[in-house]
Amino acid sequence: MSMKEQIISFIKKNRVSTTEVADALGKKGVLPNVLPVIDDVHEVGRIHCVFTANESNYQVHDEINKVNENDIVIVFTHNCGERAILGDLVSKYALLYRGAKALVVNGKVRDIASIKRSKFKVWCNGTSPIGCFNEIADEFPKDKRAVIEKRFHGAIAVCDDGGVVVIENDNINETMLTKLHRIEMQEDIWFFCLDSLKWDTKKIVCDNAYLTETNLLSTVHLEQLAELDKLLDGDDSNVE
Repeated sequence: MSMKEQIISFIKKNRVSTTEVADALGKKGVLPNVLPVIDDVHEVGRIHCVFTANESNYQVHDEINKVNENDIVIVFTHNCGERAILGDLVSKYALLYRGAKALVVNGKVRDIASIKRSKFKVWCNGTSPIGCFNEIADEFPKDKRAVIEKRFHGAIAVCDDGGVVVIENDNINETMLTKLHRIEMQEDIWFFCLDSLKWDTKKIVCDNAYLTETNLLSTVHLEQLAELDKLLDGDDSNVE
């Protein structure tokens, strides 16, 4: 199993949230202002980039045909103003017929009532009934597209109620997987300290009192702390 597959599998199996992934990335990685259309959703997968520009969605209709099953499609836009990039037709085609896991639009969508009724897993910047034109226009700037594709195409997207966080290609490595394991174990310990020991959040998060008052922790948590020590060996970064 490749490192990318290992990271995707771990996030999916443990339903790691966008918050936790962003923490593992050093509080980075979010796609700004992108939120889900429906609630209680969680998807993770490899990214397939689609581009469109200049108030036209012609490129979307053309490039969506290259989407593979289980991809998370991210539509990047340029100079599309307040126009909706796509609606229920493209959503259904991408998610049902192409088999994409999720559809993320860095712009607005329309047919929002239909998308909600169908429970399509769509993330976007907002909604508008006014769509783009389905005519050929000047394409997405090539230099900008090249930069985006290098960072995002084939990378990993995590999508949930909090938004969308991307693990870029440069961060798909063993260190990233280690940090995700660390975050999950740390969260378990933090909530034990909060719910069972009734500690305040300063004592938990800022003072890290669980590192010294270990007699109050369970055997499982002591094992997690020992594992955290192994994971943190040689890693001085602060991702909390």
